[in-house]
Amino acid sequence: MKPQINEKYLITTDGWFVAPDGNQYKSVFGTVTGIENDEATLGIKTNRSSTNWYITIGNMIVAGCQIHYCIKTDGVSAIPDKRAIEYNGKLNFEREDNSRIYCADANYQG
Repeated sequence: MKPQINEKYLITTDGWFVAPDGNQYKSVFGTVTGIENDEATLGIKTNRSSTNWYITIGNMIVAGCQIHYCIKTDGVSAIPDKRAIEYNGKLNFEREDNSRIYCADANYQG
């Protein structure tokens, strides 16, 4: 089943990407507003060694070849994960600075 326009999705990418806020993420959450070919998205026809389709989600465009998982969902938690650090025989939990999920919809508060 392909993603539906005007529905919300969580897309996990194969590689890290830098979002418009300057941070690195592994996933993007937002409303899908388009699924287009290379000519409609880039204005050029790419060769066969490049991806030929793109998905617009929120304020981002993701190349089809970078999509690992696409999950339909109405919301995600953008609260950063906690990581365990052992120091002097004690386990301490610290929050990561950033979530690994970029919220591409401007007004989403997850």
